[in-house]
Amino acid sequence: MRSAAFRSALGGWRLLTVAYFVFIFTVLLAPLVVVIGGSFSAPANDTVIVSYIQFPPERLTLQWYARIPASQLHALGVSFVLGLAVALAASLIGVPAALGLVRGRFRGKTLMSIILKAPLQIPHVVCGIAFLQLYYRFGDATNFYLQGTNLGLFLGHLFLATPFVIGSVSTVLLRFNPRLEEAAQALGASPWRTLWRVTLPVIAPGIFTGALYAFIVSFVDVPVAVFLASADTTTFPVELFHALEQDFNPSSLASASLAAGFAVLLVMAAQRLVGMETLLHSK
Repeated sequence: MRSAAFRSALGGWRLLTVAYFVFIFTVLLAPLVVVIGGSFSAPANDTVIVSYIQFPPERLTLQWYARIPASQLHALGVSFVLGLAVALAASLIGVPAALGLVRGRFRGKTLMSIILKAPLQIPHVVCGIAFLQLYYRFGDATNFYLQGTNLGLFLGHLFLATPFVIGSVSTVLLRFNPRLEEAAQALGASPWRTLWRVTLPVIAPGIFTGALYAFIVSFVDVPVAVFLASADTTTFPVELFHALEQDFNPSSLASASLAAGFAVLLVMAAQRLVGMETLLHSK
């Protein structure tokens, strides 16, 4: 009797768990399904001007993908290149910073850690306004204005993204076994060779995770980019925001679907190169 009651209760909990996760995934994925479905939707009458999302689609079509404005494709390329540059630069800055914070012994270490992680606590819109004012002051002093330039946008995103690399690498370093380095040096390896052949390969998942977060932060940012971008340096989220705000049509859904597909490919590449299990363990 007890065994049957226990199995019945266990089955009920499993059913409840499955229902809970189905609900969570439905809430998370339903907007994406609507956007992608709407990007393939064609009106029943070709003379109808579509100014809203049609879901489920009345007819399937690829016409909206052919009508994606060149400005959105250009902005998508800008966001992609900018995200890669930010991820690389944030890694070059974040890895030495994490090594110094975890292994360094100096006065003000706690204060330095707080300063380096401060961008995580500042609203992005405040960062955008601050950088805009900074660039104006810098331009007035040097006659070199950074607002509206790729360099200015890059520096703003680098400020936002670097703490993610520092945090990710620091977490891995805190679990790092120093005996591995001691063994390498005991066998004759120099400190630099030990760093390149032992330390960096062990903490590579943390570096990759931080770089991936840095890329995502740069790619999806709107509050900073809307203040610092110009017509030639507009990022994809800002361009899409303006398109939805001014003159909506399903071509915006098509470009958003392309960006979503790119995100899926990025996750698949991360899984193939490193493994999501490794990424999750590095957090």
